[in-house]
Amino acid sequence: MALTTESLSADRLIGHRPGVRDRKVVARGRWLENWDPEDIVAWSEGGERIARRNLTFSILSEHIGFCVWSLWSVFVLFLGPEYGLSPADKFLLTSIPAAVGAALRLPYTVAVAKFGGRNWTIVSALLLLIPTTYIAIVLEPGVSFAALLIGAALAGIGGANFASSMANVDSFYPQRLKGWALGLNAGGGNIGVAATQLVGLAVLAVAGREHPRLMLAVYMPLIIVSAWCAARYMDNVRTVRNDERAMRDVARQGHTWLIAILYVGTFGSFIGLSFAFGQVLYVQFGDVFDTAVKAAYVTFLGPLLGSVTRPLGGKLADRHGGARVTAAVFAAMIVGGSVIVVASVQHSLGLFMAAFVALFMLTGIGNGSIYKMIPTVFRARAEAAVADGHDAGQVELDAQRRTRALIGMTGAIGSFGGLLVNLGLRQSFIESGNGTFAYVGFIAFYAVCLTITIMVYLRPNQVEMVGAP
Repeated sequence: MALTTESLSADRLIGHRPGVRDRKVVARGRWLENWDPEDIVAWSEGGERIARRNLTFSILSEHIGFCVWSLWSVFVLFLGPEYGLSPADKFLLTSIPAAVGAALRLPYTVAVAKFGGRNWTIVSALLLLIPTTYIAIVLEPGVSFAALLIGAALAGIGGANFASSMANVDSFYPQRLKGWALGLNAGGGNIGVAATQLVGLAVLAVAGREHPRLMLAVYMPLIIVSAWCAARYMDNVRTVRNDERAMRDVARQGHTWLIAILYVGTFGSFIGLSFAFGQVLYVQFGDVFDTAVKAAYVTFLGPLLGSVTRPLGGKLADRHGGARVTAAVFAAMIVGGSVIVVASVQHSLGLFMAAFVALFMLTGIGNGSIYKMIPTVFRARAEAAVADGHDAGQVELDAQRRTRALIGMTGAIGSFGGLLVNLGLRQSFIESGNGTFAYVGFIAFYAVCLTITIMVYLRPNQVEMVGAP
């Protein structure tokens, strides 16, 4: 059935699933009715174009959110002796945004169901003006540490955008493309960490460390642009409603917590190390990185590579299965973490940098593969329910709602890993002057994650549920 567009009407026919009564997809204003990405006819005759457009501007908004979220990973390099902060204080400043962003991800996920993906993308983008405006006012020598902590907490708003963006994108793509679409969306957001650090490097190099607020002159206009683009080009999906009950349903399932633990290992490592990497180099290898500018020259590399490998993880999971890729990632992360420990003990900067960059890349691949595992859990259960005679349409909607809820909950819990990473590094530097004890703790956690992946998701009777493509 061909796609038609009525230029004089708000109703736009998208397509239908053959053999299903009254499944035409119609857009009323900015709301899509009966949207079904699994309908191959509708997908090929206009649905794919709509999904790609929403994905594009979702990535833009999430990218800006990550940029704001990671501002303090750069600001701490600007805060010289005139601010009176110790290394422990700076690690605390990079911990707070991770904690707040994690806490806000759950309500942000529900907000998509309550207000619509497009509508909430507009609101969540404009909310980023709160932390940027506050920081622009207070960030100067003489400011109290409490005021800086408030600024760091407000920056956590940017981290919550990830959850609503991922839940929204999930509703636009069919199962066979979810790994790629979610990986691309998340990777585009994650790369905001590296982009922020590159902007910070430019400001440091051109204006010096005395002018950190110049970074805000870059991002405040972009916030307005991203909100306008969401209003102009994105859509709401009518069926993405009432996910509050789905959040309660998934909270009672054991797989929710197991997958969340795995995501702590990958995304928690990515965001925590991204926020702390500059400080780690500046403090542990101060004989080489004796200025903030020198540290900033290399800190963006790890987050950049960790971001661009995330879509690769989704793609590999689409082809080989999320659990298989995830298991391989955690095994490699144990090796990479062990090399970091050796490099830390030997004070070998070259080995340290190589292992850290490899670890960043592995976290990106693992982030993508774990998010592929999420919809597969409920897809298998939906197929079993249909085989038992339940209504296919209702089963499909229930599976989609639970998938979006699990995406939000996993993202929230995984973000708390960023807090744990920074607090672990902070304590390790306080006690020993380096991060070795923290790195050993990371390795132990990766071993736990590998064990969970193998024992729960790679057993023969589990492959069909969460391991298969």
